[in-house]
Amino acid sequence: MTEGTEPQTWLHPDSEDLLGATASLGDQIGSALASFAPIDGLPGLPGADGLTSVVVAGMGGSAVAGEILRAYAAPRSKVPVVLVNDYSLPGFVGPGTLWFAVSFSGGTEETAVATAAALKAGAHVVAVTSGGALSEMVRDGGGSVILIQPGVTQPRSAVGATAVPLLLVCEQLGLVTDARAQLEAVVAQLSRRRSELESGAGLAADIARRIGRTIPVFHAGSGLPAVAARRWKTQLNENAKSPAYFGVQPEVCHNEVCGFGQHGDITRQVLTLVNLRTGSEDPRIVLRFQLFAEATEEALARVIEVEAAGDGELACFFDLVMVGDFVSLHLATRDGIDPGPVPTLTELKRRLASGA
Repeated sequence: MTEGTEPQTWLHPDSEDLLGATASLGDQIGSALASFAPIDGLPGLPGADGLTSVVVAGMGGSAVAGEILRAYAAPRSKVPVVLVNDYSLPGFVGPGTLWFAVSFSGGTEETAVATAAALKAGAHVVAVTSGGALSEMVRDGGGSVILIQPGVTQPRSAVGATAVPLLLVCEQLGLVTDARAQLEAVVAQLSRRRSELESGAGLAADIARRIGRTIPVFHAGSGLPAVAARRWKTQLNENAKSPAYFGVQPEVCHNEVCGFGQHGDITRQVLTLVNLRTGSEDPRIVLRFQLFAEATEEALARVIEVEAAGDGELACFFDLVMVGDFVSLHLATRDGIDPGPVPTLTELKRRLASGA
């Protein structure tokens, strides 16, 4: 919550102030930008010419930072960015690898196991975490630790705090360009969007109303828009405790479009297609959005188009993130759901820890 503003109260219940965390995403990104210090704790870390790979290890909400970096780096970096979302160590990891270990809690089991193996393989490790055992292991192994700013209560609320260091480290090393300038444009865009959304009105409220009690399927183009579509899906899962699905153009035109030939009497009652658009898609992708909607509209409750705003691809991406996060909160409050606690995940982790 920005200093000097009154807390908003339309979200009930909200035991972990998800409304405040969602509204202050721009502040979070601004703080991460202001506090970032170039890494100097990795002796022997080669520049872009000496690196052979970048790996981001993370799970759940912490993995989104890696998805953002991969999408942003894809057209810019000559070094591939690979995601690890389990316990495994890719065979190529070694002294030429920059390994990011992203764990909000510092205790994510899969990330810790994979990172221990990466350290043993000689990778240059940077942990982005709030502390915990991961930070100790990485420091002891000669790596560098970037601490997540305090005050963020959930991994899914820390998307800015975890993504910014990855982008800026890679910019520092010459792997990507223009990251800081684009992130500054993100802060400006989210400030504008916040003034519309945090009162409980505006675009997000309208989208939530139109989704209603249907199950949404989010579509977007590849790259950062696809990361946004997955983010909308997972935020509805965790915040609204609701099913949701996502797909990516043009791939959905090669398979998913065929899945509406049967059971239209059911799907038109329960499925809503939400297209997330940036206005910068390739004309062939624009046509595919249109043709997919035309081929399936009779089997859907409705089709909703959402247009991102912002100066630059990161601004458009985070604009979609903020709108989607608010949509999930509107859907939660509609059903009297507290968006913060995730008891199903808590129980699953308990059973994993006990082996039951």
